[in-house]
Amino acid sequence: MKINFHGAAGTVTGSMHLIEVNQKRILLDCGFYQGKRQETYEKNLNLPFDPKSIDILVLSHAHIDHSGNIPNLVKNGFKGDIICTYATRDLCAIMLRDAAHIQEYDVMYINKKRAKENLPLVEPIYRSQDAVESLKFFLGMSYNRAREIAPGITLTFYDAGHILGSAMVALDILDQEDNKQKRLVFSGDIGRPNRPIIKDPEFIESADILIIESTYGDRVHEDVAEADDKLEKIINNTIKQGGKVIVPSFAVGRTQEIVYRLRELIQLGRISRNLPVYIDSPLAVDATGIYRLHPEAYDEEASRILLGLEGRNTDPFGFDMVHYTRTVEESKNLNKIEEPCIIISASGMAEAGRIQHHLKNNIEDSRNTVLFVGWQAPHTLGRRILEHQKEVNILNQALKVKANVAKINGFSAHADRDEMIAWVKGFRKKPDTTFVVHGEPLASQSFAKTLESNGLKKVSVPELHQSVRL
Repeated sequence: MKINFHGAAGTVTGSMHLIEVNQKRILLDCGFYQGKRQETYEKNLNLPFDPKSIDILVLSHAHIDHSGNIPNLVKNGFKGDIICTYATRDLCAIMLRDAAHIQEYDVMYINKKRAKENLPLVEPIYRSQDAVESLKFFLGMSYNRAREIAPGITLTFYDAGHILGSAMVALDILDQEDNKQKRLVFSGDIGRPNRPIIKDPEFIESADILIIESTYGDRVHEDVAEADDKLEKIINNTIKQGGKVIVPSFAVGRTQEIVYRLRELIQLGRISRNLPVYIDSPLAVDATGIYRLHPEAYDEEASRILLGLEGRNTDPFGFDMVHYTRTVEESKNLNKIEEPCIIISASGMAEAGRIQHHLKNNIEDSRNTVLFVGWQAPHTLGRRILEHQKEVNILNQALKVKANVAKINGFSAHADRDEMIAWVKGFRKKPDTTFVVHGEPLASQSFAKTLESNGLKKVSVPELHQSVRL
């Protein structure tokens, strides 16, 4: 068996690990790399292997850094099955088309400039029709239902508790090379216990080989109550100043949780029930609809709301003052609002989408607050604002950052160091070999040492494109 670490090695983005075993090539995730624009384009365009050579793609979840390059894979000759949970397939149906639309829009804008400068025009990595074509290869599969996907290779999904449909991957392999039975577990992105809406991460009993994420491997999140307290304080302070709260948020997972928490704060009287909340992201609107279609994934608290056991409002993602906007005209009208409000918009790292227009229109007003509720990749607009740069470029305009900038870590969908260690301790049969991925270098190295101090042996942090034979 050989494992090739082609993405999310030394960084958080671009998850992509290739398993070669029993004359089969099984790809775990096929995600988009996110970072500097030119570097991002080149890395995502040029896959580090021949797509025609991949037999099966096993997808942990729908976030674009895990799924975003699937249309490019199919466009370049992949013909195998893409196996994921049913909810992940439903989310990919909207997310991959949205990713294509963003590329098409960006390329149209870039080519206008290049044409004026007599430079060659560029093409998107893939187009909307490529995203639609890739959906033909998806196969849905439930949690905890083992399925043989190749001779001697059985796949089981376990609930990762990260976003709707997110899965940990277990591959039970009879390795023909040494005739030994091996269990490879890929954590995907591990969620946090005791979060609203979706179920807690499942524990897995055994692993011989573990590939584990480390996004927050060097820190501990604030608890849920503290995060709610911060959210309440930030909103109320901004409203007192007559300002708006602008929230760059991932359309899938984070937006639904923030809306859910606002609903709770309003019901408890901690923020005004007359405060307008606008969800300005067509993708978030569609994703919320898919969340409503999968109540089987809800935890007990969300299920009780859905069943009407917590009051008359049976919508976990709705309340009187929440408005879901879809059209461009509705989005533009938000710029005319002068009274305090909350605007939640994608993308979560502020690199594309409607959030850029809201930041452009509000970042130079000291009454406003830009609130980050998720991780910001290096070199993204979100990271630059979060680092308190005095001036940022938004839509080709240099703007002074006068708005307040705040961050709440407690809403992260990623487990922190202690939560991941608690998950690892759930193994009755500990892995013999562990690879730490999906983290910035310091976080991954720190987490590797923490794993070793908790009894794991042969723990390493692979480099990008490193191959390891086991």
